[in-house]
Amino acid sequence: MTRTIKRMSWTDAFLDDDDMSQINKEYLFQLDDRLYALWALGRNMILVWAPNGRAIEVIIIPHYHLAEITGNEIPAAGDTDFKKREPFLKKIVGGPKQVPIETLYRISRFLDCPPERIDLPFVPGKDLSCKIITALVRRYSITLVQNRAVVLFDAVKFSLYPPLEQVTQLNSLAYSVNTAYHELSDRQIKINFARSTTGDGFYVWNRTTGARANVALYHFMQMVLADNAIARTKARGNTAPLLRTCFHIGDHYEFYQAEGLSPTTFSYIVGDVTIELARMISQARPGQILMGDFNVPENDPDPALVEPERIETVDTINFMKNVKNGLSHLNGIVLSGDSIDSIKCYLTGDKQPDGSYTINRYRVGDKHGFKRTVFNAKINIYRPHAGPIFLGVQNDALTDFNGAYREDQH
Repeated sequence: MTRTIKRMSWTDAFLDDDDMSQINKEYLFQLDDRLYALWALGRNMILVWAPNGRAIEVIIIPHYHLAEITGNEIPAAGDTDFKKREPFLKKIVGGPKQVPIETLYRISRFLDCPPERIDLPFVPGKDLSCKIITALVRRYSITLVQNRAVVLFDAVKFSLYPPLEQVTQLNSLAYSVNTAYHELSDRQIKINFARSTTGDGFYVWNRTTGARANVALYHFMQMVLADNAIARTKARGNTAPLLRTCFHIGDHYEFYQAEGLSPTTFSYIVGDVTIELARMISQARPGQILMGDFNVPENDPDPALVEPERIETVDTINFMKNVKNGLSHLNGIVLSGDSIDSIKCYLTGDKQPDGSYTINRYRVGDKHGFKRTVFNAKINIYRPHAGPIFLGVQNDALTDFNGAYREDQH
């Protein structure tokens, strides 16, 4: 009974309503039982799968084998096969979970890992869609996700508050996240968000990937910050947190930890993007919004059809231009009981004699001695029946920005 309840909860986490209406849950649970046995309480992970008649075939390796192959040290001198396997395995982890059966056999031969055949009482792809099977396989796997936007919300001075106030602040932030999701959904701005706690706040990302999903996450961040700011104007005491916020786009691994005897119903992320965000947030001032320095695909090209060198990219500055193009869709949204008339967002810089503004870059260091480029962002929210809300830190207040020094201007 317990396992059935858990399985029902993770189907809700993975799939939307249209998918759920088409599921034969008995088929899904039968496949889950087979994958669960191969998972072996978290010892193994599934790399890829392929349909094969009334069965699927999967490649399974111990989770530690992945780290051994992608580690910094080569275990045997002159092991040229190892040098080939590392980029190949990263490509597999970063690629689709469902592959053609011929590709699965090729991966099997290259890794010297025989595939496991799972016979089923139904036809995969017909009686249970490949999309749903892939969603289930991901729960027993590790995925390398590239160019995904992630936001880090951090409550300022969180550790100094009594435990009851800490709980209240995290609940307030969670409420702002849920409110933003609800309002954007009403505007047909789709964001299938996930979050992971950091103790002092949350990492938040869009389960949907791609350029449009990244822009949607930025709009989502704006709505969360706006709701939080309005809540702070109405709160008594320290019930709503003062936030510092960082936004960045990069690569990371996504995985599902074991909870008891089953994988969790929600994912965790770790990788370049979370490392960058953690180091950025350590330098951010109270109330500040920092943007990372990134260069990502402008659209969502099919990598099978477009050569990598021909993919058009956008940097942080041009990404913000794409964000601004969608701001009008947010007009009229209601947050914490207040209607939003309009929103303006921009990267800060110095005013020029002709009235225009530059965009300043800042180089900031951390306690480990690493340097990175960041941008300072501002968000202005205008309400028809109340004063405007200004989020972020003004450019002229950054003359001594945590020892940062200004780079070139645009």
